[in-house]
Amino acid sequence: MDFEADCLIVGGGPAGLTAAIYLARYRRSVLVVDEAKSRCAWIPTSHNLAGFTGGISGTDLLQRIRAQAVLYGARIETASVTALERQPSGTGYRALLDDRRAVEAATVLLATGVIDGQPRMPYLYEAMQRGLIRVCPICDAFEVIDRRIAVLGHAGQAVGEARFIRGYSPAVTLLTLGEPMTLTLEERQGLDADGIAVVEDPVVAVGMDEDRSARVTLQGGRILVFDTLYSALGISARSALAGRIGAEMDVDGRLIVDRHQRSSVPGFYAAGDVVSTLNQIAVAMGEAAMAATAIHNDLRRQRPSS
Repeated sequence: MDFEADCLIVGGGPAGLTAAIYLARYRRSVLVVDEAKSRCAWIPTSHNLAGFTGGISGTDLLQRIRAQAVLYGARIETASVTALERQPSGTGYRALLDDRRAVEAATVLLATGVIDGQPRMPYLYEAMQRGLIRVCPICDAFEVIDRRIAVLGHAGQAVGEARFIRGYSPAVTLLTLGEPMTLTLEERQGLDADGIAVVEDPVVAVGMDEDRSARVTLQGGRILVFDTLYSALGISARSALAGRIGAEMDVDGRLIVDRHQRSSVPGFYAAGDVVSTLNQIAVAMGEAAMAATAIHNDLRRQRPSS
């Protein structure tokens, strides 16, 4: 066996790394397997995370949390978990990494997050770092007050985001990408009442202008320019591992957990965006603390001497 641990944490974003800090401080052996694909790494500067009055970049935040986890003894490996199964005894788990190393763990915490739907465009990462492409109005709509804003989507989620953002700017436009605008009469009336423009002609290209504006080309050839484009193209939960062991999930593929982050499968926990929750760093960290504490106490009950 290459690794043995009290807890295998799958995912090295804010949730996974925060849980590693707590568990290591509970004197538990912890292995974090991280693919280095955290959604947090795409954040240019977060201004709504308490304590960082000047803001902090996603990469800087991850480096700080990671260093703290290592300081207390957590082990972090860059790899992918390719297989996960419960032990035949029904207690504990066995995982296989992409380099064929094997891991045995008493518990597993899934903190793999989600993947945002994004428009296909060159230099997407650069556009996000400039603030031209955004995915979270709860996080950063404050930074685009009174700007020209477009929301790219085609159904209910996009409508909700557009109406939310309307509280920050009078110039909000709803666009669609490749699919018809499937809006109910009530949604259209709500958008009209809020003064939100709806463009039915599909977007065929998104680019950047030299003045750092988002340049949108419509199917009919018309070009629109915005200061910021919010992508409301949905998210995909990275929950395949949970599906393999039969953990209960909602219709969007996010895990259903109790108030201590326990899933429907004994010894399997989840925290952060992969759970049906508010996609916020602060929430992910709070759930990680809950999960880590539950893991520690559950192991104490199973093994009173530990």
